[in-house]
Amino acid sequence: MNSHLEALQPYPFERLRDLYAGVTPPAQLKPISWSIGEPKHPTPPLITEAIQANLHGLAIYPATQGPAFLREAIAQWLSHRYHLDNINPGTQILPVLGSREALFAFTQTVVDPVKQQRVLCPNPFYQIYEGAALMAGAQPTFINADPANQLGPDWRTVPDAVWRETALVIVCSPGNPTGNVMRLEEWAFLFEQSDRHGFVIASDECYSEIYPMDAAAPLGGLEAAQRLGRTDYRNLIMFSSLSKRSNAPGLRSGFVAGDAAWIKRFLLYRTYHGCAMSLTIAAASAAAWQDEQHVLENRRLYQEKFDAVLPILQPVLDVQRPPASFYLWPITPYSDAAFAKALYAEENLTVLPGSFLARPTAQGNPGANRLRLALVAPLAECVEAAERLAHFTLRHLEGD
Repeated sequence: MNSHLEALQPYPFERLRDLYAGVTPPAQLKPISWSIGEPKHPTPPLITEAIQANLHGLAIYPATQGPAFLREAIAQWLSHRYHLDNINPGTQILPVLGSREALFAFTQTVVDPVKQQRVLCPNPFYQIYEGAALMAGAQPTFINADPANQLGPDWRTVPDAVWRETALVIVCSPGNPTGNVMRLEEWAFLFEQSDRHGFVIASDECYSEIYPMDAAAPLGGLEAAQRLGRTDYRNLIMFSSLSKRSNAPGLRSGFVAGDAAWIKRFLLYRTYHGCAMSLTIAAASAAAWQDEQHVLENRRLYQEKFDAVLPILQPVLDVQRPPASFYLWPITPYSDAAFAKALYAEENLTVLPGSFLARPTAQGNPGANRLRLALVAPLAECVEAAERLAHFTLRHLEGD
């Protein structure tokens, strides 16, 4: 057995099942889940129609690099969304089977298992970051969310000694679960450190299209690089997906883009890894990347839910609207795990304790006494969930 498997920790939802073990919620209340970030809005018909029209693709072995028509559709989207003027679909874009698969595989491509290397990532974090680092034989190193930095990690706190051992930095912007968006000056600092120490930056941007209707689109890594004159995108790879943007998590479709040298190495890895996208899925993906109307409607639906639930929650909880993503990250009046367990027992509402999404560090666990609330349910369910959470919180505060 691969000994690295023993280092993997239980996934947050395994821990949540253990937390709820033996608890029977009130049967008269309909169960509502705010714990899993799985989009519930309808998948756009243009995706399902494209699948039906391209079923003949199932009879063809797909190429690992993906079809030219998909890479060109992605290049056009990148050029429009991030104002890029030089992205090359032949050498700087690679379709992948969702960002989760790609993040794991790319880490194996970058980390040298012979050396003692680090993979840096935010804390709290998407657990694939940690698992990918451990399976590659690297040491995951967590940079805590900083309330003074819009709940994003402050990369300036990383010592030079750690930078020197770093092979890969994984950033998540917009962040999961905090919704923070990296600023241009933060990108500039990371690029400077990458040039000094030679590490690669993997930019997880799967929440990039979920932000307030009246706000500017979140800055992306490739866009930041171009603004700063790094038009070769050296040592930078962006990860994106249709799961959240297009409400198609089951499609398992995304892409990576950036430094042509790393795209070439990643393509070599994937040739052996065996993750080629079916031409049927590729056709549906191209249709999705070429349409923005369904993305606007998706964004409107999330804004409607934020607008509805925040006035209910803010009088009783310390919770703010995030710059992007579909999560809320409120502070709990006592232990997040105990709060979540009691909430399930009394209100049949499932939420994810923030401490389950983070690791303890010398500065503490940055997810402690917080909850991740995923506003993925329909509007009416979100309103009911907010009312249950508000009533529960008031009862417990009054009990104290």
